Amino acid sequence: MKLTIKTFLALAFLTTSLGLLWAKQNGIDKIKHAGVLTVGVKEDVPGFGFLNPKTKAYEGLEIDIAKAVAKQILGSESKVAFVPVNAKNRSAFLNQDKVDMVIATFTVTEERKQNYDFSDIYYTDSVGLMVKKSSGITAFKNLENKKVGVTQGSMTITTIKNAAIKEGVFLNCITYPSNQTLKDALNHGEIDAFAIDNSILHGYLDDSVTILPEHYDEMMYAVAIKKDNSAVTKQVNEVIKNLIKSGELEKLLLKHGLKY
Repeated sequence: MKLTIKTFLALAFLTTSLGLLWAKQNGIDKIKHAGVLTVGVKEDVPGFGFLNPKTKAYEGLEIDIAKAVAKQILGSESKVAFVPVNAKNRSAFLNQDKVDMVIATFTVTEERKQNYDFSDIYYTDSVGLMVKKSSGITAFKNLENKKVGVTQGSMTITTIKNAAIKEGVFLNCITYPSNQTLKDALNHGEIDAFAIDNSILHGYLDDSVTILPEHYDEMMYAVAIKKDNSAVTKQVNEVIKNLIKSGELEKLLLKHGLKY
């Protein structure tokens, strides 16, 4: 068949249009086509997203939420694949379509709302600090000239610096790649305090450490979804609303030790 210029252009337009149509899919069709929901989760945050070294299985509140979303969209909570993320790379994984959504203690901020769609809030927290009992540190004011460890890519460093200004304390913030490396640094005396969301600190409590009484800012956790993907966001919100209405969310908080 001989192609005229007009026919060639028409075919090119059709191909481009189909490509754009696929790109603009509502996200639900894309997930159903894949047959699996891919979710970015933490693997080092007890209570939220934790890879159990004994069972090699993920567990926590956010894991259960991900399973509930998979059941909502695909009909089975087993149709979910977990991808480990941290505060530094979770945004990139979402932007690069390595995951369909991120459920990883992701705090909602006005700045982040410009780049992502967020679900309804499923947990509210505040930033706290953990110290060694033997350090003699009992309040934020005792952190003068001390080293405070924070997780790379988290909002914690801004909160702690603002708190230091408010309290009139000079301190040195040092970043670490993960929560576990922060706890190890505290244990080994590399830092004087470990700062992160209060509920996460509770997952690292042992007989040698304590959490200071002061808490700072309000941290609201939500599911992060790529921008302009309202169909997926709607399904996630339906899941969260049902968990709250049925009382199941409250049960999950108790199950994972997130009620203090």
